[in-house]
Amino acid sequence: MPFSIDQVVPWGRTLDEYEAMFSLSPQDKAGCILGCADGPASFNAEMTAQGCRVVSVDPLYALTPEAIAQQGREAFDLMLEQARCNRQDFVWDRISSPEALGQLRMKAQHLFLEDFPCGKAEGRYIDASLPDLPFSDGTFDLALCSHFLFLYSQQFDLEFHVRAMQEMLRVAREVRVFPLLQLGGAPSPHVSGVVAACRAAGLCAELVLVNYEFMRNGNQMLRVEEPMS
Repeated sequence: MPFSIDQVVPWGRTLDEYEAMFSLSPQDKAGCILGCADGPASFNAEMTAQGCRVVSVDPLYALTPEAIAQQGREAFDLMLEQARCNRQDFVWDRISSPEALGQLRMKAQHLFLEDFPCGKAEGRYIDASLPDLPFSDGTFDLALCSHFLFLYSQQFDLEFHVRAMQEMLRVAREVRVFPLLQLGGAPSPHVSGVVAACRAAGLCAELVLVNYEFMRNGNQMLRVEEPMS
């Protein structure tokens, strides 16, 4: 059966994946970055260890480390079963097998959980969610959204996606979203509407090829920013 999930699941990615998914340059990493819906990704932990400035937001951060770990174990079984049943929908080069996928995701979660108590105390992990962010205008140089917007197109409508983009653009001068596919691998029906809304607001919005493809044909991100003067 096609890959199918009824709700958002905690399934974190690594810094190496973020760098590839979002084509992050050294200049990008030198700025102040917001990660939206980061979940149990190790991106924040690994970036912080390199001396970079990252804040992650996710409603998951309201939970205890123990509760997050339990959700991760439940996601592990669900996601690996889905990956095994739908192997043809993925590109098994960067990640070689469903078992390797599980190991990578649990490694990311382990690094996240080690960092979470300290990071939460430092204000790097904040219990918040799109489309309402607790930051002042222009707080960040770059906002990233991995595997939430567009991926859950059946759960969140176009209005939600547009409001989420508007909010990220309020707090950051540039926004990047990856991937542009929905669960099951079909193109998200909301991409064109979000692009149109951004361009109508006078913003530069473009689809950009990236050096990352795990979901088959999922090798594009959406980049939106203010036009250069």
